[in-house]
Amino acid sequence: MARHADIVIHEVDEALQALIRQEALNGADVEVSFDAPSREWASRRNAPTIDVYLYDIREDLRRRERGLINEYDNGRVVARKLPPRHFKLSYLITAWTQRPQDEHRLLSAVLSCFLRHDRLPDHVLTGGLARLTSPVPVSVALPPPEDRSFADVWSALGGELKPSLDIVVSAPTETGQRYDAATLVTEETPRLRMASRDGELGEAAGGPRRRPPSIASPS
Repeated sequence: MARHADIVIHEVDEALQALIRQEALNGADVEVSFDAPSREWASRRNAPTIDVYLYDIREDLRRRERGLINEYDNGRVVARKLPPRHFKLSYLITAWTQRPQDEHRLLSAVLSCFLRHDRLPDHVLTGGLARLTSPVPVSVALPPPEDRSFADVWSALGGELKPSLDIVVSAPTETGQRYDAATLVTEETPRLRMASRDGELGEAAGGPRRRPPSIASPS
């Protein structure tokens, strides 16, 4: 039986937002946005902003597992499911203010925040992320893959190149493929009794054999 997968992308968004607000901004009056930083969006912005733009989603094939995972109830296997798949969510983080120096200070605070964590801390995880036992690794400012450059991202957005941080979160996601185990049979199979040619009674399933009561011969 298959069930819907736990989709965790929005929960990663919430975790990143909580972590940035708590450890990078420290209560500063700065917005956290997830909009695409296009030229049109930048022209409408009127407050200091940290933009966390999700621009790429790819499976982390190095963390794919094979086989099935057993689910237990009172020591008995009740179902089997496929292990979670891990997806790399890549975010482009930029700072937007009236002065480049202020933008650099905000980026420095965000960089310091993520350098303190090689995984998303438990206190910012919610929903499906909190229920999974696997950690949620996070990396910051690593070189991009060979098939992608940040200049290409900015070109696709139609905006001007800005200083940015690349945050990559490897999020485990349940596949939703779960299969109920076979029901354990606890009732005994009825045994058939049969009579042999010599009149002895026995059980078809190998039960004890017995003779009919003897009849005394006449004197």
